[in-house]
Amino acid sequence: MAISKHADQRVGVFIDTQNFYHSAKHLYNNSRVNFAAILRDAVAGRKLVRALAYVISTKEGVEHSFFEALEKIGIETRSKELQEFSSGVKKADWDVGLAIDAIALAPKLDAVVLCSGDGDFVPLVEFLQARGVQVEVVAFGQSSALKLKEAADDFFDLSADPETYLIGQSTGGHASKRVPRQRNDDAPTTKPARSPRRAISL
Repeated sequence: MAISKHADQRVGVFIDTQNFYHSAKHLYNNSRVNFAAILRDAVAGRKLVRALAYVISTKEGVEHSFFEALEKIGIETRSKELQEFSSGVKKADWDVGLAIDAIALAPKLDAVVLCSGDGDFVPLVEFLQARGVQVEVVAFGQSSALKLKEAADDFFDLSADPETYLIGQSTGGHASKRVPRQRNDDAPTTKPARSPRRAISL
């Protein structure tokens, strides 16, 4: 049977914004990700407990309007400054912070939705599953790690419908479909959440 999705299910959404930004830029030459649509379809009519986006801030502060826009649609932001080294190398990594938050919130959740295609999150997925939490991954399939797709209870491929999940994208794509892993739970409901009116882009 398909994985369980029902109206009383408590859901936490964890968004790796840098992964989405770079995936969209590389695959579609488009950095404008529609986070409102992604949040809507990730929650899928269930009870949203927390939605967290992990973001990088710069000295110029040009991204603050983006952070505010995320918060207006119910996505909290976790911000970290971009590190610049004397060698010219720049570093921005939120993997550990995201994992810690997901583990800390897990006792209050029935399902964790990980919005990232980064294969480094496989141990996190397995840790949460071992504690009875359903883990769903939402990402651009073409740039997602195979091991992450296989580890997740459910993988939602944003690449199946880029027109919906990228702002200003015209590809003639078809509706996105979830490809669930088999699991002995109740059949999912198919009623989607109402679409937020505002599209939020990166």
